[in-house]
Amino acid sequence: MPTQNGAPKEQSRGKRADARRNEETLLAAAAEVFVTSGVDAPIRQIAAAAGVGMGTVYRHFPTRAELVTAVYRHQIEACAQAGPRLLAEADSPFEALRGWIDLFTDFLVTKHGLADALQSDDDRFAALHSYFLDRLEPVCGELLDAAADAGDIRPGLQPYELMRGVGNLCIGRGTDSRYDPRRLITLLLQGLRPTAP
Repeated sequence: MPTQNGAPKEQSRGKRADARRNEETLLAAAAEVFVTSGVDAPIRQIAAAAGVGMGTVYRHFPTRAELVTAVYRHQIEACAQAGPRLLAEADSPFEALRGWIDLFTDFLVTKHGLADALQSDDDRFAALHSYFLDRLEPVCGELLDAAADAGDIRPGLQPYELMRGVGNLCIGRGTDSRYDPRRLITLLLQGLRPTAP
């Protein structure tokens, strides 16, 4: 069936799917470039990493602030969507929690590449911290509840506490090559296990 401009609906759906794929590719490439080169990396470097022209980058994200915001949101969404998947696929709720904390740690380490931009006065970044908590706190809570219900961990830990603790352990990772927060995060998770009677 033709649309108002005479083009078939399926063709316009295909274009939308292509545009979404291009955007996903751009966001993944930008995230990698931001980690290695910072948020001020040249747009041509991001375009080259994504295998697209610079015009494609600007068509999707007219300003750098929009690109940085989109990368941050994309990473939050990936982390949020991983929680239920891990819970369904892991051998135990604790393994799902551990897997999610690994992804959350990766997110926090890469997020520090965006930190300068996110701390700027740009209004576009103002709501990102709330978005981060609104999306990830319930996912963490679901994993903690499942692990506690299964007897894998002691009950009572609040998701914000765990996320904040992991976040605090990640501070300094980017500036000190001798520090690996994952070792301490592993100990933190082991400390959630119930003690033997």
